[in-house]
Amino acid sequence: MLNYEEESMTNKPNILLIFSDQHRGDALGCIGNQTVRTPNLDGLASEGLVFRNCNTSSPLCMPARASLVTGQYVNEHGAWGNRNEADRFGQSHVRNIREAGYCTALFGKTHFRVPQVGDGHMQDRAFELNDWGYEVTHEIGEIPSEVSSNYYEDFLAARKKLQLHKDAMTIWKHGQGNKTLRPWEHPPSLLEENEHIDAYLGEMAGEWIKRYEGDRPFYLQLALVGPHPPFDAPARYRDMFRPEDMEPAIMAPPSEPMSPQVRTMLERRGLMSLTESQSRLMTSNYYAKIAFDDDVIGGVVKILKEKGLTDNTWIIYTSDHGEMLGDHRLVQKVVFYEGALNIPLIIRPPGGVSPWIANGLTDHYDIIDTMLSAANAETFEKDHGSSLIPKIEAGRSAPDAQRGKEVVFSEVNLYSMARTDRYKMTIDSVTREPLEVYDMKNDPNELNNLVNRASLSGIRDEMQNKYFKQLLDDMNAKQLKTAQAGGIPTTIHQNYPKY
Repeated sequence: MLNYEEESMTNKPNILLIFSDQHRGDALGCIGNQTVRTPNLDGLASEGLVFRNCNTSSPLCMPARASLVTGQYVNEHGAWGNRNEADRFGQSHVRNIREAGYCTALFGKTHFRVPQVGDGHMQDRAFELNDWGYEVTHEIGEIPSEVSSNYYEDFLAARKKLQLHKDAMTIWKHGQGNKTLRPWEHPPSLLEENEHIDAYLGEMAGEWIKRYEGDRPFYLQLALVGPHPPFDAPARYRDMFRPEDMEPAIMAPPSEPMSPQVRTMLERRGLMSLTESQSRLMTSNYYAKIAFDDDVIGGVVKILKEKGLTDNTWIIYTSDHGEMLGDHRLVQKVVFYEGALNIPLIIRPPGGVSPWIANGLTDHYDIIDTMLSAANAETFEKDHGSSLIPKIEAGRSAPDAQRGKEVVFSEVNLYSMARTDRYKMTIDSVTREPLEVYDMKNDPNELNNLVNRASLSGIRDEMQNKYFKQLLDDMNAKQLKTAQAGGIPTTIHQNYPKY
């Protein structure tokens, strides 16, 4: 292993962070899922560590991404939902890595800002990403917007395919005729495979790696759009999976007492009439998109190998949050069930190591500290993570190999969650009212909400006084008021289908 304190600038390792959108943590071959197809991610895992119990900082795009860049809890940066923005002039791990001598590059989706009328082309707002610390930027939008355009749309327009893409996204968002498309009814993409948005991003990032000849190490973020809905992998990938081979979702609906958070999502994203066959079809389409993105990732890693960079590059794969995929009759996210909370984390250090799986709790904040440590960059004054490099170096036989954090946190839409090895508890972030308690040892599928169980009053009190106090002590009061008022005023809001 490199000694990060003594290495020269020319010997500093590169860092490649591959960051997908909505990839649930159990959808990986390397953790024992024999149905999904992830040979390239499994290849990274075969030379690194898989952290099986990694948790998102928020089960929603903007809050999770704000936490990943700032290293702050959601209640600190204040981007509680998709209509709240964190301060781009505040702390940023990207800026710290740039100041440690790195060329910082981004290809893909950021989702740091609320869309506004007159946004124009995303390249016109590159200065905002520069403020965050990104030196090279190639930002794209998740879906076509009526207020802005981006590089991917330019690419499709040059191929005379932009309208085809826009029509497909309109059908996904709003349905066709009087019929709303349900998640298992998403059609495959009609674009050529190399025209799909993630294939485009992989191509752009790969070409940048090929051309990069700078005298500084690079920190490259490849921020994929998939496997976020629509589950529209090209038809060839659909053909790799048979619905009858899929495991059905956790079909039990949320238990009573039902938290307001869960009830809201059940009303907005609930699938109370979902059948097991529909569940299997939805999973097969989701796995097809994961398989497609896995091939995109494989193409980028192949370029690293061809340039001889894998012996001096940290490769990290994770996601912003998971996907409920029909569990508890829910799709998408914005709840603290495991399907939305648990995310993949694979870390392959320079040169690789003998592979193993770490089962202790970890989170986005540990990923940040790992990258700061790898870059020998300045850490944050108030730090919520711990670098995973010592665990990687110590190996599977170390006494604490399977020991993780005592507690991990996740927050969204003014709700907060604390998770230990045994218990998961959710509260209203403002009133501190307990809403959910799950015994993760005896009830891993989260079928029984024990929040009112008298015998667990001591557990509730301990988590309130010990963990939630720790989490919420420095809540951003100004941002809280903005969130309570409904977020940043805008006439544009990206609504997703209601089923």
